[in-house]
Amino acid sequence: MEKKDLLNFIDDGLLEKLYGFCYARTNDSYEAEALCSDIVFALVKAAGTEGTIDDVYPFIWKVARNVYADFSEKRSRRTDLFDSRDPEEALCGIAAAEKEDMSETLSLIFRRIAFLTKAYREVMIAFYLDGFSTAAIAQRLSVTESTVRQRLFSARQKIRSEVEEMTDKLVKPVALDNINFVFWGNGMPSWGDPRMVCTRQFSRHIVWLCRKKAKSASEIAAELNVPTVYVEEELEILTKGENGEYGLLRRLDNGKYAINFVLLEKDVFDKATSLYTARIPEICDAIIKYIEKHKDEYLAFPYLNKKVDLNLILWQQIRHLASVYCNAVCGYLEHKYFRDVKKPDRPFTVYGYEDHGVYFGGGCDGANAYNLCGYSEVHVENIYITRIRKHFPFGVDISNDPQLQLAIRAIEGVSVNALTEKDKEHAAKAIESGYIYRDGDMLYTKILVSDLKDRHLFDLSYRLDTAGFAKEAEDTADKLAALFRKAIPDYLMGEWGCANALANGPVLDAVVDCLIEKGMLVPPENGIGAEGCYMFVSKNNSN
Repeated sequence: MEKKDLLNFIDDGLLEKLYGFCYARTNDSYEAEALCSDIVFALVKAAGTEGTIDDVYPFIWKVARNVYADFSEKRSRRTDLFDSRDPEEALCGIAAAEKEDMSETLSLIFRRIAFLTKAYREVMIAFYLDGFSTAAIAQRLSVTESTVRQRLFSARQKIRSEVEEMTDKLVKPVALDNINFVFWGNGMPSWGDPRMVCTRQFSRHIVWLCRKKAKSASEIAAELNVPTVYVEEELEILTKGENGEYGLLRRLDNGKYAINFVLLEKDVFDKATSLYTARIPEICDAIIKYIEKHKDEYLAFPYLNKKVDLNLILWQQIRHLASVYCNAVCGYLEHKYFRDVKKPDRPFTVYGYEDHGVYFGGGCDGANAYNLCGYSEVHVENIYITRIRKHFPFGVDISNDPQLQLAIRAIEGVSVNALTEKDKEHAAKAIESGYIYRDGDMLYTKILVSDLKDRHLFDLSYRLDTAGFAKEAEDTADKLAALFRKAIPDYLMGEWGCANALANGPVLDAVVDCLIEKGMLVPPENGIGAEGCYMFVSKNNSN
């Protein structure tokens, strides 16, 4: 008969006879089950080969005796699998055990058990270390006894093959090269910022491995040479994130893990940013012409300051002026390519790129206060880019920031003589930070202040006409769309706007440098001054 027909003879009756054969030649039922599994596996392998069998049962028992002979030869190595210590102590104490001259083989076996996934690791520990029967393990794990036997069989084969080969991989030290990302966030990070749980190199390497292809815990463990138990723990953390709702990884239906945010690799990031930086000359020319044409309108805005100058106004407006081309590109991307793609609905979204020593862009952080210094509501905004340093952190408590409070009090002017000695110390620091300035015996707010009802102050900048480079914006959008479709997983395509924001990253700094070079902007000394923030206030409850 053909060897492939051998499987037809492996029934319950044969298995019972094989188990009796094994039980008579082993020390206990556990060894008998292990030997019986090995024999069955050998028969299954034989059924998968070419050729014929003259007499099936003599062939089966010949295979059984050969497997038993091999089993007997390696019995001493296999009995070392049993350890009388607590399972957790046994697995975690590999290094200590080695100091006590434990055999190299046993050390490697324990190491490989740690590399098994949770399902297989549990049955190996329960069977070999805790001494439970397969029936007891099945009851504890709420699975069938055949499932337990299958897991034991698979795990045993994996461990045996790796230990016997004694490959370099088994003893290769864990070495995680330095890898970093430049992270950005959009929205309210207080809702839950998954970046907070991705600070270790181990975390970053796991995220990096899952960026293109979904990976299982065991696949990640094999690539990083880290026990699966640690990978599983880290995957749980990275999937839950800071708030349990939004993490840097997502678990797929097949049990594998995939990246859950837009992360551009160096080559993709460089290609994307180059599409924007190629248009810097046209963007800057358009901005300069627009500023010159609308200078009086900028100066005519009803700021609450005693005096204002165009330089401060332009610093306040520069983020909006520099984003006009990006907005035009975004419009083409949305209406031409991503109209039907659903955007994520969450309070905060993370995106980033592979850190290769290049950092672009800036941001703004706001904070609110109520019933403070004679005003019913106060909002301060902190703007920062490469040329301007951040004044205060996101969500600063204005009621506990004496310098900001002085800036609020000085909107209508504060007499120096009315200040306490402590106030004078804070005033000196506030002047140094650019919050206020001194005019004779009076202190006045230097940062730009507007009434809350006049929050349309950026409308003028948004009216910058992009018709002059509409063709260029559409061309940029066409090329970005093709790039994003190759680089971003389909399930993240709704976050194409984040990828576009990364591509536009260098524009703000480039525009600022251009305007400084042409004398349109004057940067603050040492990067900190009134140019770095602005304020809205209200003296009543109406906005």
